[in-house]
Amino acid sequence: MSKNTPEPEKSPKPPEPSGIDLARVALRAAKEQARARGDAAQQKKQARRGGLRSGARADGRDPMALGSAINRLITERGWETPAAVGGVMGRWPEIVGEVIALHCQPERYDEEAQELTVRCDSTAWATEIRLRAPQLVARLNQDLGHGTVRLIKVHGPGGPVRRFGPLRAPGSKGPGDTYE
Repeated sequence: MSKNTPEPEKSPKPPEPSGIDLARVALRAAKEQARARGDAAQQKKQARRGGLRSGARADGRDPMALGSAINRLITERGWETPAAVGGVMGRWPEIVGEVIALHCQPERYDEEAQELTVRCDSTAWATEIRLRAPQLVARLNQDLGHGTVRLIKVHGPGGPVRRFGPLRAPGSKGPGDTYE
């Protein structure tokens, strides 16, 4: 630029609100909040009197179908994974097959560790499920979403009731030594 042409003036920054301007902004926000609270209080009064009714168009006050209400509750509470795993436990025979389902049942799912615990009725079936665990994990993750089940813990049959008595060796588990 030459010396003869004037430089364009820079527009000054708008002044930061201070003092009375800040007070006006705060007052406006308080009025809006009070108006919102008043509207909510008015709706409560109408509801108590039985005057709050839904109009011709759908709105938030209309009754909701039970399935929709349950789905909304599950979503709001973050229960999608436990609900899905519960569904899988109900469909266990379809997932693993009828023969395996006769001998092995899912017991619980640990969401933090992503572990499904399965109880088998014999040690032979427990061994079979341990061998098939990678395929079962892949099948479960296919149904539930990738990474939902990381590990399948397999427990064999529970042992007989352990009785304490005079002929018991200290530190022995008794007949439970052969189980789990």
